[in-house]
Amino acid sequence: MDDLFFAGVGMESLIMPVISMFYGIVIYLYFFDDERHKTPHIHAKYQGQDASFSIVDCMLLAGKLPLPKMRLVQAWIEIHREDLLANWELAVNGTTPFRIEPLK
Repeated sequence: MDDLFFAGVGMESLIMPVISMFYGIVIYLYFFDDERHKTPHIHAKYQGQDASFSIVDCMLLAGKLPLPKMRLVQAWIEIHREDLLANWELAVNGTTPFRIEPLK
């Protein structure tokens, strides 16, 4: 857990571990989050805006981000899809996911 950052404070940090950060965007997964969207997905935050993206096809599932930031998130998903799917399995089963390299 030393290499993992957590978003928020208190109980929030226990349910949404941050897996990457780049260009002001924070990427995280919720633990046990397989009911709402019914597909593997990540959450992205940028300057108070939140969005959820499918890991499988990079589609926006909910929320919004500025278009340039949305494109960065989608490119990052494409690059790290295998790692993201592995992390998704860990998180939905309550296991702490691993950090993933940021977009450079």
